[in-house]
Amino acid sequence: MERIESRLINQISEVPLNNTPAIFSRWTKHLKLRLGHLFIHKGFLLLVIGFLLGRALILSKLIPFALPFFVSVYMMRREKAGLAFIALVAGSLTVSFETALFVLGGMVSFLLLYPFIKKFFDESLKTLPVVVFCLSFSTKLAVIYLLSGTPTMYENIMALIEAGLGFVLTLIFLQSIPLLTMQKYKQSLRSEEIISLVILLASMLTGTIGWQLSDLSAEYILSRYLVLLFAFVAGTTVGSTVGVVTGLILSLANVDNLYEMGLLAFAGLLGGLLKEGKKIGAAFGMLVATLLIGLYGNGKMDVVPTILESCVATLLFLLTPSSLIEKVAKYVPGTVEYMNEQQQYVRKVRDVTAQRVSQFSRVFQALANSFSSDRLLSDHEYSEKEVDYFLSNIAEKTCQTCFRKEQCWSQQFDTTYDYMKQIMTEAETGNLMQNHKLLREWDRYCMKAKKMVEVMEKDVAIYQANQKLRKQIQESRKLVAEQLMGVSQVMEDFAKEIQRERENHYLQEEQIFHALQEFGIEVGHVDIYSLEKGNIDIEMSIPYCEGRGECEKLIAPMLSDILDETIVVKREECAAYPNGYCRVAFGSTKAFVVETGVAFAAKGGGFVSGDSYSMIELGAGKYAIAISDGMGNGERAHNESNETLRLLQKILQTGIDETVAIKSINSILSLRTTDEIFSTLDLAIIDLQNAATKFLKIGSIPSFVKRGNKVIKIESSNLPIGIIKEFEFEMVSEQLKAGDLLIMMSDGVFEGPSHVENHELWMKRKITELQTNDPQEVADLIMEEVIRTRSGKIEDDMTVIVAKIKHNTPKWATIPAYMYAKKAQ
Repeated sequence: MERIESRLINQISEVPLNNTPAIFSRWTKHLKLRLGHLFIHKGFLLLVIGFLLGRALILSKLIPFALPFFVSVYMMRREKAGLAFIALVAGSLTVSFETALFVLGGMVSFLLLYPFIKKFFDESLKTLPVVVFCLSFSTKLAVIYLLSGTPTMYENIMALIEAGLGFVLTLIFLQSIPLLTMQKYKQSLRSEEIISLVILLASMLTGTIGWQLSDLSAEYILSRYLVLLFAFVAGTTVGSTVGVVTGLILSLANVDNLYEMGLLAFAGLLGGLLKEGKKIGAAFGMLVATLLIGLYGNGKMDVVPTILESCVATLLFLLTPSSLIEKVAKYVPGTVEYMNEQQQYVRKVRDVTAQRVSQFSRVFQALANSFSSDRLLSDHEYSEKEVDYFLSNIAEKTCQTCFRKEQCWSQQFDTTYDYMKQIMTEAETGNLMQNHKLLREWDRYCMKAKKMVEVMEKDVAIYQANQKLRKQIQESRKLVAEQLMGVSQVMEDFAKEIQRERENHYLQEEQIFHALQEFGIEVGHVDIYSLEKGNIDIEMSIPYCEGRGECEKLIAPMLSDILDETIVVKREECAAYPNGYCRVAFGSTKAFVVETGVAFAAKGGGFVSGDSYSMIELGAGKYAIAISDGMGNGERAHNESNETLRLLQKILQTGIDETVAIKSINSILSLRTTDEIFSTLDLAIIDLQNAATKFLKIGSIPSFVKRGNKVIKIESSNLPIGIIKEFEFEMVSEQLKAGDLLIMMSDGVFEGPSHVENHELWMKRKITELQTNDPQEVADLIMEEVIRTRSGKIEDDMTVIVAKIKHNTPKWATIPAYMYAKKAQ
C-alpha cells in the first residue's frame, strides 16, 4: 500500500501546472486512497465505532453494545481487536467508572475464556451469543456485588435483560462488522445485512446522546441524516424501515425520544416518495415530515429546534458527495446503481466467456493453418527430390562395387541419370519389359544392366506405396484442416453471439404495454430483447386466459401492426393455477414456409428400405431436405443411408458450413470400415427468408422444380459418399419462388420406368402433366406412375419427397393500433 501511495504522489508531482483539473482529480483519488487506508486497513473506523458504542446506553443504565462489538471484532478482525478494546474502554470512561469496569471486565473475561471455548467447541461462532449472554450476566452481577453489595431482584432482572440484548446484538454485529471493516467484493446486500448494518449505525448514534450544539442534539441530526440518505438511495421501503429501527433504538436509549421514531419513519417515507426530485425532493420530504410530526409531538415551543435539526441534517445530506451516495446504492438491491453494477458484472462475465471462446477459436484456426500450411517445396520440386532419393538408393545397391562408377556418375552423370529415370518411369507404368529399345541401349551402356533393372522393378513398388501413403497423408491433413477451420468458425460465431447483449427498449415496451391496456388486455409486464428486422424477440406475462387463445388471436396481431412485421407466438408457458400469469414469447415469423409430402417403398414390397430421408429444421431460419440411398438393398443399405443422414443432421445443427459437413461425413464413412460400401446424398437447404436454395448432389440423380408449366432440372456430377477419402463436389444454387414444387427422388424412382430410353424427358413430361399442387398427392402420383410402368413390381428401393414453397400467411389478420406510433427508432 505504501508503494502505491508513493507512486501516486510521484504521478501527481509530474502533472503540468496548467492542467488544473487533472491535478485536482489526482489529489482527490489520492485523498480517497489515504482515507480508505486509514479507516479500513489501519482500523481508525473501529476506533470511532468502539468509542461511541462504549458510551451507548439503554434506559440510561444498560450497556449491551460493548461486549458484543468486541467479540465480533475479535472473531472477524482479530488483528484490530486491540483498537476496539482501547476505544470501548475510552468510551465507557466518559460515562462512569462502573460502566468502564463492566466493559473492561467483560472483555477480559472473554479473552481468558475463549481458548477453552475454542478447544472444546468445533464451531465457536455458533456458541458466541451464548458466551456473551453468560459473560454479560455474570460480569454485571460481579460489578454490582463489588460496588454495591448483594444485587437486588430488580438488578438481577435488568442484568438478565442486558444479557439478552447482548445475545441478540452479537448475532447482529457478526453480520454487520464485516460490512464496514472489510472490502466487499460481492456487490449486493441481503435484507438481513442491511437491517444489521442499520442497527449498528443506530447503536452508534445512541453514543452521541448528550452531545449538544447550541440547542441542537447531535443524535437527532445524525439520525435524520441517516434516514434521509437511505430513503434517497433505496426508496420508501428501506427509508421507512431505517426510520423505524433508528427511532426505536433511540427511544430505548431515552424514553423522551419516542416521538422521534414516528418522525423518522414518516421522513423516510416522504423522502423515498420524493426521491425522483433528486436531493431537493428528498430534503423537502424531510422538512414536511418534521413540520407535521414536530407540531404533533411536542407542541409549538419545540418546533424551532426540531426544524433547525432537520435543516442541519438536510444541509449535511446536500453536501454529501454523489460518489458516496452511488457507492452506497451499489449494495442495495432494487436501485439503479445496483442494477447497473449487476449488469456490469454480467457483462464482464459475458466478455470473459466470449474471450475464452475466441481464444479456443484461434487455437483451432492455428491448428488448421498448421495442417494446411504450404510446404516449403512445391509438388514438382518435392517429386523431383523423391526421384533423386530413389535413384540414389538404386545406385547405392548396384554401383558401389562397379569399377565404372566414377566414369558413369562423375563424367557421364546426365546420361546415366536420364537413362535411370526413363527406366524408373517405364517400371512405374509396368511397360519396362516391353520397351526393348530402352533395355538394349541400357545394356550397352551399363555393365550391370540386368541387376539394375531387377532392383529397379523390385524397389519401384515400394516407391509407389510410399507415394500413395504420402498422398493419403496430405489428403488427411487437408481434411483435418477443413474440419478444424469449420469448428473455429462456429466458435467464433458463438463468441460474437455471446457478446450481443440485450438492448434497452423502454420506450417500445411502454408503447406495447399501453396499447394492449387500451385495447382491454391485461398485461403483467413486457420485456423486449430484440427489435431486429426478422429476428424480433419479445416476452410478456398475461393473466390465465382459460385456453381462449388471446396471445395468438389478439396480442400477436396487435404486435404485428405496431412493429410492421408479422409476429407469432413462439413459446407459451401457461400458469399452474387459474389466478396465475402465463409467460409468452413472441417472435418474427419466416417469409416462407415449406409444405412437404413423402412417398416411399422398399424393394419387392419389403419392410426395410435402403433409402432414408429427413426433413431438418435448422436453427438459422433454414429448412433442409435430404435423401440418402445406401448401396444395395435391405437392412445393411438402410443402416448406411440412415447413418449418413444422422451424421448430417447432427453436424448441420451445430452451424458448421454445409461443404465442411459433407466432407466430414465422407471422411467418417470412408475411414470407419474397409468394406466397399457407400451411399448417395441429395441435399437441399432452403432459406426461409428469401427462398434461396442450395443443392448438394453427391452421387444422386437430378431433382426437378415445377414452376407453373415449366420444369427446371437441377443436377451435378459428384461421386457417392464413402468411395474415396478426398473428393471435391459442386454446389448448385437456385432461387425458388412461392408456388414452386421441389421434387427430389432416389434412383429407384428416376430409373424405375421400364422400356424408357430417356428417363429425364419421361420424368419431366409426367411432372408437367400433374394437375395438382398438393405435395403429398404429387409424391403419390409419381410413385404410382413408376410402379405401374413395372406392372406393379418394385425392382428397387424408391423414395420421393415433394416440397411446396409458400408465402407465410398469418392465421389471424393484424389488429390496427392507430393511436400509437409504429416501432419507435
